[in-house]
Amino acid sequence: MNEVTSDQVGTYIARFINILVDYSPKLISAFLILFIGLYAIRLINRLIRRIMVKRNLDPTLTKFLADILLWALRILLFVTFISKLGIETSSFVAILGAMGLAVGLSLQGSLSNFAGGMLIIVFKPFKVGDTIEAQGVIATVEEIQIFVTKMITGTNQTVFVPNGALSNGTIINYSMQAERKADLTFSVSYDSDIKKAKDILLEVLLSNPKVLKNPAPEVFVKNLSASSVDFAVRPWAAKADFGSVVSDTLENCKVALDAAGISVQPFTLQK
Repeated sequence: MNEVTSDQVGTYIARFINILVDYSPKLISAFLILFIGLYAIRLINRLIRRIMVKRNLDPTLTKFLADILLWALRILLFVTFISKLGIETSSFVAILGAMGLAVGLSLQGSLSNFAGGMLIIVFKPFKVGDTIEAQGVIATVEEIQIFVTKMITGTNQTVFVPNGALSNGTIINYSMQAERKADLTFSVSYDSDIKKAKDILLEVLLSNPKVLKNPAPEVFVKNLSASSVDFAVRPWAAKADFGSVVSDTLENCKVALDAAGISVQPFTLQK
């Protein structure tokens, strides 16, 4: 076995020192670029966030855009860093592209949710605090995330709906309009005085201070069914009062009709 002599060790050490001396400017400059770049990226990210907050952009959109900018600058800094070290970046970029394609194919559902989140954030079919109906769920929006929307139901259950399905489906926003109209149906027997029943139902609506006078509430014969005369009862209310107006209308109309001796058929409906 060949033994390594002291002269050979000295030669190797001399070569290593020469390489280190020759390479040290690149190494020092590369790490200077890295540390200065990381500091500059933090400053830029903070500045961008402040600008977007001052312009009253949606908080979810602000966070998302700031995060995208942060990672884009970090990737650019990393490519610059390895390029300064003398590493060929073209092959590295090709590897990143291949990895991105593979990840994209394996995460098609996640990318669909990501795109859906972008559409929701940009076009704003609803916002945090709105009550919506979508994907078979009626709930209040608590947080719009990039991949899912977090909602709280009336029974205090937390529901996460994928943004892809949410953005491609039908959304009913109950909070977008300042006023809402209830569409109730009261059915009375054919033996009842129709004119009297109509006047009673209308008086109940007009006597409720939470029912808006403009638009005016409506009461009219909706249908003559096989066993009853159906009245459409349609009060308008501010969205904050809508639930109580519906409840009060159902209760007060039933009480008023009973007091007048008008028989209410068991087909009262709510939409």
